[in-house]
Amino acid sequence: MKRTIMLFDLTRGSKRLRQLLVTGKTFALLSISSMLFFVAIGIAGMAHQHSLSAPVSSMTGFAASVSSGFFGDMLEMEMPQFHSSKTGEELSGTQISSFLFRLMTNVNPGDPRSLIAGEIPGMGADSSFLIAGGVGTEPNVWPQDNIPIPGDTGASNGDDHGPSGTDVDNEPADTPEPPTQTPDPAPTPTSTPDHAGIPTTGKDKVVFIYHSHSRESWYPEIADKDGDANSATKNITLVGERLAEKLEDLGVGTTHSDTDYPTTVPGYDWNYSYKYSKKTVQEAIASNKKLKFFFDIHRDSQKRKYTTVDINGKSYAQVYFIIGHKNPEWKKNAEFATKIHDALEKQYPGISRGILGKTTATGNGEYNQSLADDSVLIEIGGIENTLTESYRTADVLAKIIADIYWDAERVSASK
Repeated sequence: MKRTIMLFDLTRGSKRLRQLLVTGKTFALLSISSMLFFVAIGIAGMAHQHSLSAPVSSMTGFAASVSSGFFGDMLEMEMPQFHSSKTGEELSGTQISSFLFRLMTNVNPGDPRSLIAGEIPGMGADSSFLIAGGVGTEPNVWPQDNIPIPGDTGASNGDDHGPSGTDVDNEPADTPEPPTQTPDPAPTPTSTPDHAGIPTTGKDKVVFIYHSHSRESWYPEIADKDGDANSATKNITLVGERLAEKLEDLGVGTTHSDTDYPTTVPGYDWNYSYKYSKKTVQEAIASNKKLKFFFDIHRDSQKRKYTTVDINGKSYAQVYFIIGHKNPEWKKNAEFATKIHDALEKQYPGISRGILGKTTATGNGEYNQSLADDSVLIEIGGIENTLTESYRTADVLAKIIADIYWDAERVSASK
């Protein structure tokens, strides 16, 4: 009887087991590393969103891919009465391919970051955000940067009149007081300042008011009710002038720029409005180192029901403060806007619609606010408000701004 002896090579099996374990360990490490990588990116993205720093800058849609002249030609095809002032233009192959690629993939060829913006939390945070709420702060009625209809830059003649056909510049606007006080007699926009009994900056100019979109107007004040509410003569610069005059009346030296960029800038392009106005602000700062407060005054594009408030039986154009999120120091500007917003709401409840932070995806995103900490863009009223209502609000703003300025001066003097 023969014995059968079976020998097992445990060394060989052990070697294969070790190889398997090493392979598994490597796979596990790679998996864990990949997981940690994407978790870290996700956390960083959410922190990025939470800190409200500037997100991906992009414009969406067909309008971003074509020139204003071509867009005007498209409108003319649908509206025979519309005539673009620009000559006909053709789409380039690059524009067509860029638009089609974006339409199919929602990826912006000009911004590679948009390829992963939809997959990583935080990178898609390119919408406006509310810093402080007020009346009418619903997202669907937030201020929008609307490009004017090509060729419709506002009337160049002096035929703009108010609802009754009279020149609104000559209409007196009431100087409002807080709801708990009795209104004083209303001086006209050209009244002589009376500084008796109040502090004054003397010859020093400490406030600068300007208008990046100087032709923004109101339908009740212009003859053309069909095009954009723009006018070369009756526009938002009048409100800025009113605000400057009232600040001067309150002893706060103010400089007002009513520069009309469509006529002063060769080859004017609305899309570069803030570039033009930035130069204006820089020149003002260079010529006067004592300037402290800067206000870019605009008119919102929303309708009357969203931009008007009634206080003690009088209608006021509401204000909306806009903070540019592209500015790394935007929180300082937001702090300044909050002071004005809070003071307005305390004395005139409902007159402020709030403070809105805007990114480069929903607007300019910077609004020249990196030039000064105490700089803010203010939307006063909307396309259906009147100049008188806007004047009332300018008077209110002047009082609040003057109070904030003198409070700051007292604090500085006590240090």
